[in-house]
Amino acid sequence: MYKDQRIVIVVPAYNESHHIAEVIKGMPDFVDHIIVVDDASKDDTYEVALGCADQRLRVLKSAQNQGVGGATICGYRQALELDSAIIVKMDGDGQMPPDYLSALLDPLIEQNYDYAKGNRFLHSESLLAMPRHRLWGNVVLTFLTKLASGYWNVFDPQNGYTAIKRDALRAIDLNAVHQRFFFENDMLIHLNFFKKRVTDVAIPAYYGQEVSDLNPFQIGLSFPFLLIRRFFYRVYHKYVLRDFSPIALFLFLGLMLFSWGFGFGIYLWIETMLTGRFTPTGTIMLSLLPLILGFQLLLQAIVLDIQETPK
Repeated sequence: MYKDQRIVIVVPAYNESHHIAEVIKGMPDFVDHIIVVDDASKDDTYEVALGCADQRLRVLKSAQNQGVGGATICGYRQALELDSAIIVKMDGDGQMPPDYLSALLDPLIEQNYDYAKGNRFLHSESLLAMPRHRLWGNVVLTFLTKLASGYWNVFDPQNGYTAIKRDALRAIDLNAVHQRFFFENDMLIHLNFFKKRVTDVAIPAYYGQEVSDLNPFQIGLSFPFLLIRRFFYRVYHKYVLRDFSPIALFLFLGLMLFSWGFGFGIYLWIETMLTGRFTPTGTIMLSLLPLILGFQLLLQAIVLDIQETPK
């Protein structure tokens, strides 16, 4: 127990035979249960985990590869069956230092947050050690995730070192959460439906010789599309379905006006380039006014959404 709270650690692992034993052995004594989920590894991750002599340990094995989200959700379901107050996700690659586990738990216990996540950008040494492509990729994904999730106060959304209260986890429809590398981003989006309070904790990451399964090209193509879809999904559920808000009105009207102004402006520009004819001022205003008004409405929707961030 940690400060009278029972703690369960969920460790999704895929081809982590070289790291999983060290991760298990490094768990602090106050952890009550450790659930390792072998996500149909091609190596002997499952056997290595089973060989660790720890009475707190449960080792599960997926019949087929589900992705980090699917493996974590499998562990979450097991954790909910235990008498636990807080469930922590810690990857099996050894990049998430267990020494910082108490720092992740304290905001939930002492400050009544519902979800805490690591932030490598708040730790200067870890930031300098982060590969450059990961750094810039995280900056871009962070802004898109802020927009999609509505949590404008958090950074480093790809960080998988997280802790969540039991009640907050039970509120989420785990069947609807993305099961692969979009999992961490999607958790934030679903937490926002229920106005759960989220905070960042400065935690470094250890970068060793492990090989990441992330394909930067695939992430660059798929994540923006997923985030845009989830943005509209969140707006519909939070600001239309659950409680109609002017944010939805400003957003949809702004998008229509901005799209019309932009599209009509492009049409006028192409027509002028092809024909050489001067476009009348009145016709230009039919493009410019909707463009400006649409942009102002979109900006107002974003400002109101920022103010709605659970605090």
